[in-house]
Amino acid sequence: MKIATRIAARLAKAAVVLLAILVLNFLLIHAAPGDPAVVMAGEAGATDDVFLAQLREKFGLDQPLYMQLGKYVWDVLHLDLGFSYRQQMPVFDLLMDRLPATLLLTGSAFAVSLILGVAAGVLAASRVGKWSDTLISTVALLFYATPLFWAALMGVLLFSVVLGWLPPFGYETVGSGFTGMRRALDVAQHLALPALSLGLFFMAVYSRMTRASMLEVAQLDFVKTARAKGLSRGVIERRHILRNALLPIVTLAGLQAGQLVGGAVLTETVFAWPGIGRLMFEALTQRDYNVLLGVFFVSAAMVIVFNLITDLIYGIVDPRIRAQ
Repeated sequence: MKIATRIAARLAKAAVVLLAILVLNFLLIHAAPGDPAVVMAGEAGATDDVFLAQLREKFGLDQPLYMQLGKYVWDVLHLDLGFSYRQQMPVFDLLMDRLPATLLLTGSAFAVSLILGVAAGVLAASRVGKWSDTLISTVALLFYATPLFWAALMGVLLFSVVLGWLPPFGYETVGSGFTGMRRALDVAQHLALPALSLGLFFMAVYSRMTRASMLEVAQLDFVKTARAKGLSRGVIERRHILRNALLPIVTLAGLQAGQLVGGAVLTETVFAWPGIGRLMFEALTQRDYNVLLGVFFVSAAMVIVFNLITDLIYGIVDPRIRAQ
């Protein structure tokens, strides 16, 4: 019952936060310079005042801001995110079409960064002061300091242009007609470079965090007691040090899981990956406000969901938190 109550309380808070984000994003977008009606008129080749007035009336841009806001919030509560005048389709359908590609990319990058980062951090902490510790720390610092877009471009240059191992751009081979396992392998080949480019930066963060957390826990009294009892080094590191060192890593992972969507904007643009990050960049240059607001809404919802999952994982990692 306590778990259900905690989840219900967090969902209620999440709904309030999501509503506040919804309103704030709407106000910020409409405060930005630029008139979407002028952009649409320019693309249509007509910029006379009558045509501009017709466009504003058609898309509700002639109404007062508070009326536009009220209508937008009411529509979002009914899962209506508006209509994209640029793509000529509902924003919800457009996002649902692009979201799977973004989830595949960010999920793969998150798994790569977390698994490799924690493994590297554990190895560095277990060999502190040795050459392997220095090597891991140096490589992690190098990946952390390297700009994401530059690493992505260098990856394309090395693995696609020079070595020819991986395709440089896109989601799958255009016109291939692959199905089943062959299509899955083709998508995996296209996924490798963007997932690694996005994941290596966060892998460096997890590596350094894991190393620091394990070294801190290793100095605590209960670890010294375990050593005095004669437990093997592997048991102490696995059952006592690593488990207690995971809490800050879980916190960091929960925060960065949502940030991966933001990082995917650069990655999807460089690799022409058809996700919502690239869609947001295109909508920004085209003043497609409804699409921008839809992407912001979905991104905020994903961050809130990841935070809720993080709270639940806390109870698994540390039963003392579950009992509270």
